[in-house]
Amino acid sequence: MSMLTIEDVTKTYTTRRGRSTSRTLALDGVSLSVAQGEFVAIIGASGCGKSTLLRMIDGLTRPSSGKVLLHGKEVTAPGRDRGVVFQHAHLLPWRTVYDNVAFGLECQGVPKAERDERSRRYLDLVGLRGFEKHFPGQLSGGMQQRVGLARAFAIEPEILLLDEPFGALDAQTRLTMQTELARIWLVEKRTALLITHDIEEALFLADRVFVMSRRPGRIVEVIEVPFSRPRGDDVRADAEFARLKLHLWESLRDGAVSDG
Repeated sequence: MSMLTIEDVTKTYTTRRGRSTSRTLALDGVSLSVAQGEFVAIIGASGCGKSTLLRMIDGLTRPSSGKVLLHGKEVTAPGRDRGVVFQHAHLLPWRTVYDNVAFGLECQGVPKAERDERSRRYLDLVGLRGFEKHFPGQLSGGMQQRVGLARAFAIEPEILLLDEPFGALDAQTRLTMQTELARIWLVEKRTALLITHDIEEALFLADRVFVMSRRPGRIVEVIEVPFSRPRGDDVRADAEFARLKLHLWESLRDGAVSDG
C-alpha cells in the first residue's frame, strides 16, 4: 500500500508585471507513489520542477490541480509527519549542536527528558558524539549536514524529504555523506524521498529512481535499482551500476531533462 501518492499534479506560476500577466507551467500531470519504508530519488536538472514537487509534499506549496496524499489524506500544510533536509543546513548559529537538534522537538512540545534522549541518540547515530557543545561555526560543511540529518531524524517523521542535501559539499565529502546516509537510513528505515541532479547519488541511495522531463516537469521514466543493502563503495564499481548510470545519463543528454 502506498504511503505517499501524487495524483496528476499540475503547477502553474502566474507573474504580473504592470498590466501584463504571464504564466509558467512548472509541473504537468505528475503521478507517482512511494511505499512505506521505501527510499526513492527524483533526478533532473535545475528548472525541471523537482524542488517544486518536494515543496508540495511538505505542504509549503499547493498544486494548481491534482492531489498530494499522505496515508490517503490530502496534504494542505506542513506537518510533523514530514522532516526536511536542505542543501544548506540552515543551523541556528547561536545554538549549540545539541540545541539545534533539539529545536524541532522543543517546537513540538516534547518533554525535556525525551528531548534529551532523542537528541543524544540521533547525534550518536550521525557520528557527532562529543560535539554536542560546539557551535555551527566551529564545524565543517559535512559536519553541519550531519547535524541537519540528526535534526530531521530526531522528530521521527513519517517521511524524510531530502532536497539536494549534499549539493553544497565538495566531491569527497559528498561521497562520504552518501555512504553515511545509506548507513543511517538502514538503521532507521524511514520512508525517504531524495531530490537530486546527481545520477550516481540517486543510484547509490535509492530503491527506485524517477526521471523528470524538461519544464514542464513530467515523470518520463522509472528505474528499479537492483542492488541489495547494505551498500558500500564497491557498488559504484559494479558493472550494472555503470550500465544504469550510462542509461540515465543518455536519457538526460538526449533531452528527457535539460536546464531551463
